[in-house]
Amino acid sequence: MNNLKKGDRIVTKSGIHAKVVELNDKDNTCIIETQAGKLKFERSAISLEMSSKLMKSSSSK
Repeated sequence: MNNLKKGDRIVTKSGIHAKVVELNDKDNTCIIETQAGKLKFERSAISLEMSSKLMKSSSSK
């Protein structure tokens, strides 16, 4: 998850779907935004980055 950037859509290891709002390199965390609000997560808790997959599926239509 080193190439994670602001605006990426992600899924956490616990299954939460969200968008990256802020990255903090000092403590290796990020702020993610869900429909319920903003949460602070360890980057290691992010399972997968979905932005590239979403872009591929929308361009194939």
